[in-house]
Amino acid sequence: MGDRVELRRANREDLPAIVALLRDDALGGAREGTDLAPYEAAFAEIDGDPHHLLVVGELAGEVVACVQATLLPCLTHGGRRRAQLEGVRVREALRGRGVGGDLLAWCISWARDNGCGVVQLTTDTRRADARRFYEAAGFVATHDGLKLELVDRG
Repeated sequence: MGDRVELRRANREDLPAIVALLRDDALGGAREGTDLAPYEAAFAEIDGDPHHLLVVGELAGEVVACVQATLLPCLTHGGRRRAQLEGVRVREALRGRGVGGDLLAWCISWARDNGCGVVQLTTDTRRADARRFYEAAGFVATHDGLKLELVDRG
């Protein structure tokens, strides 16, 4: 790839680029909005909670990747914490060039440093490429996930 993507904690100024990454496919484009106000409120809540971390990957001054990592205390598995990854995105033009692998490696190291025994994530069943990527990184589909949508986005 030439230049390395620098991973860092996201700041408020990164929010438009993060939302653009979340919208940058058919699923996200249909789900994510264009009004930044709800994202600003969510960012403030994430940024203000030490159990949450929003990370961006920056290349040549541009945000090209993002992930939200959350520490979850758990009673299962001997009371070990787990890390939940959400909103893992890499700019389409940079996929397959190691950015996503670097992002996951960073998250796994962060999880270990924070006493986690498990790193978990979900991916939409329609994202076959994402699933292959996660499996190649060592993630195993051990459970079926179920969701109940509580907000009407129509």
